[in-house]
Amino acid sequence: MGWFSKAPQGFFLSTTQPPGVERAQMLGVVHGEAIIGANIFRDLFSSVRDVVGGRAGGYERALSGARDAALEDLIESARELGANGVIGIDFDYEVLGETNGMMMVAVSGTAVKL
Repeated sequence: MGWFSKAPQGFFLSTTQPPGVERAQMLGVVHGEAIIGANIFRDLFSSVRDVVGGRAGGYERALSGARDAALEDLIESARELGANGVIGIDFDYEVLGETNGMMMVAVSGTAVKL
C-alpha cells in the first residue's frame, strides 16, 4: 500500500512510511470514530437489494460519510499534537446496537512530523 489521497493541503495520510523520508518524529497514536444510525428507509431498500441483488447505495453513502468524519477526527487529533501527517492508517468497521442498527467506523494511525 502507498499514499492515501484523502488529506487536506499540507497534510499527508499514508498506510506506510512516505517514500524518500528516512526519519520522521513519531508523536503518538491518534484515532477518529464515527457512528451512524441506519434508518427505516435504508433498511427497507437494502432488504429489497438482498432479494433482487445489486448495490445498497444508501448504506454506501452513509458509510462513506462516516469514514470521512472519522478521518477528519483523526487529522484534528494529529494536528493537536503538532503533526503534519499520519502513517500506518488502519480502518475498522463494526455493527452496533441491540438490533444492529448502528454502524461504526474507527480509524487509527501514528501521528508524525516530518
